[in-house]
Amino acid sequence: MIGLFLGDTDFSKIVLKKIKKLKKKYFIIDFSKNNDFAKEKNSHRISIGKFGKIIDLIKKQKSNKVLFAGKIAKPKFSTLRLDLKGIYYMPSIIKAAKLGDAAIIKVIIEILKNEKIDVISSIHFNPELTARKGLHTKIKPSRLDIKSINRGIKYLAKTNSYDHIQAIAVRDNKIIAKEDNRGTKKMMSKLKNNSGGILIKFPKKKQDLRMDLPTIGIQTIKDCKKYGLKGIVLKSKKNIFLDKSKSIEFADKNKIFILIK
Repeated sequence: MIGLFLGDTDFSKIVLKKIKKLKKKYFIIDFSKNNDFAKEKNSHRISIGKFGKIIDLIKKQKSNKVLFAGKIAKPKFSTLRLDLKGIYYMPSIIKAAKLGDAAIIKVIIEILKNEKIDVISSIHFNPELTARKGLHTKIKPSRLDIKSINRGIKYLAKTNSYDHIQAIAVRDNKIIAKEDNRGTKKMMSKLKNNSGGILIKFPKKKQDLRMDLPTIGIQTIKDCKKYGLKGIVLKSKKNIFLDKSKSIEFADKNKIFILIK
């Protein structure tokens, strides 16, 4: 029995579909904003503040493994109703929240570990959602593009462990935009049309790769076209790549390269 902590985005639905296809036994804790999994069998809606209830459910289902998929929004701590374990654990989560989403995730994993519950990779059942190293389009980056990409990768390697940065845009060997806690799309929307930049989207430094892998899909590639980006660079086996074939086809058609490092 596998516990599925499911949030928003299509990724959570893709994971659930694969679990069903593999005929794995599962139960769901629905963390989506709109209770997207209410009609699914064995689905439960539990507040993040009710840690005791969450842990009791996992143990009642005779499960010692859970998987996180989809975006789980940071709660408004002031409005949370806490049970006893929620009261015990919440101070460490609130403290971590000041450092960013990656810090919250690390604390939640530690809490579950303390309760003898393992968190497995979000792509454990969906390895096909990652991409192999190499160029995935007919369109190729120029020598100057490669220089800019290397500059961007070095920059990301030097960022703070808990920074919000999962993505940057580079051009002419310079950083022209940096992601903040509002996400990649918001970062790109600030670029001028025909920016000529390159999007680099990597996991955060020291990010726990079992959860919250940076994700792209067809909409990301369409946004690249909209804001005049000429390419996108991902990390091999450390990004979730949805709608892969459609994305590559659209990228080629619109002269956008997709490079996996």
